[in-house]
Amino acid sequence: MSAVIEATRTMARRAVQPETPARLRLWVAVTVLTAAALLAGLSLLMARVQNQVRVIGDRAAPQAATAADLYFALSDMDAQVARLVLTAGNDALAGSQIDALGTYQARSRQVDADLQKSLASVADKDTVLTLLDQLAVYRERVWQTLTAGSSAPGYYTQATNTMHLGLLPAAQSLRSASEERLSQAYASKQTTQAWAVTLAIVLGGALLVLLFALQVWLARRFRRVFNPALLTATVLTIALVLPAIAVLLLQGDQLRTARSESLTPFLRLSQARAVSYDAAADTSRYLVSSKLAFYDNDFKRKSACLTGDDRDTSLPVASGGPDVSPDQAGQVVTRWQAYARDHQKIVGLAASGQHDEAIGALTGIRRGDAAFDFSYYDAAVAEIADARKSAFDRSMHDASVLMRGWAVLPLVVMGLVILLVPIAVRRRLAEYR
Repeated sequence: MSAVIEATRTMARRAVQPETPARLRLWVAVTVLTAAALLAGLSLLMARVQNQVRVIGDRAAPQAATAADLYFALSDMDAQVARLVLTAGNDALAGSQIDALGTYQARSRQVDADLQKSLASVADKDTVLTLLDQLAVYRERVWQTLTAGSSAPGYYTQATNTMHLGLLPAAQSLRSASEERLSQAYASKQTTQAWAVTLAIVLGGALLVLLFALQVWLARRFRRVFNPALLTATVLTIALVLPAIAVLLLQGDQLRTARSESLTPFLRLSQARAVSYDAAADTSRYLVSSKLAFYDNDFKRKSACLTGDDRDTSLPVASGGPDVSPDQAGQVVTRWQAYARDHQKIVGLAASGQHDEAIGALTGIRRGDAAFDFSYYDAAVAEIADARKSAFDRSMHDASVLMRGWAVLPLVVMGLVILLVPIAVRRRLAEYR
């Protein structure tokens, strides 16, 4: 046992003796192992960040946008059914009826497409199946409404109750779940990015220190100012580590900006837009229900949310931002307020017994009529929403391009460094043979 201890001590003393090749071999081994650790760690983490960026851009964000679109399409479907009930049997309003029917069919296809996309998420399968069941019931009620003649208002009440008590709450649940997954995807990517930056700084810095120290030691020991192989390895390490850190930080900043300035405002505006469609439908429901006060009060409640300071549904908040001029955001609010005045005018006409005039004010296509003013308002909202969606898509594309190739690049560069370090000391070690 004492002989083993003595031999170990002898080997340790030789390893630290500067005049022996043992120290040189140890230095080379530590340097190569550090380079190998940087190669493996950085390559794996870069591949993971690249995959997480792809998950956000191709899965999490589109699912959140699809869920928001589903809620909006469902709201408008019910609004169009109310228009169909109001214009049924009136030849003078045949144009409005055809438009309402076409819009209803378009929204119905939009809902089907959104539900089909949502089925791709295993986590949302139960909610989507519930929505499909409720949608079948709703469509049955709509068919009954459109074929019931004078009994249509009663069947429409059943249809709109199915929408508001079944479909819209389920769609809201789907939207909340998809936005939660989006937040989790961003958080997971941020964690991986932090680990990658830390690894690049720690191992990259350690490798540069080892390469520089080895260069200095060889210069002093063997009277060589520069070792070309070590100098090349040092340059390659710097050329990998600094750009890797820059790429990680840059894509992280791109994704944060894309979410805060484009995606989140887009989702909020989509929610406010859906609320406005449902509020506008309350005007039609008020007339369909023979002036039921509930619908007028419901409109006022929703309109107050849209013009107030609620973070999720306020039009001033949802339409404003650094990407929108104050005039653009102001136009959205002003145009909605114009529609709110139209609603009050229609309610006043109906209350005074002028039912046909109220329907005309609702379905007319001149400025000052509800249908025109709402379309004018919706055009302003759609312009901002489309611009934000396009901006987010561009940012995600730029981030994906920025990360392209970084899963392989550390393998190539660090592979060369691992080859160059032994080559740099090969002749020096040969002198001791």
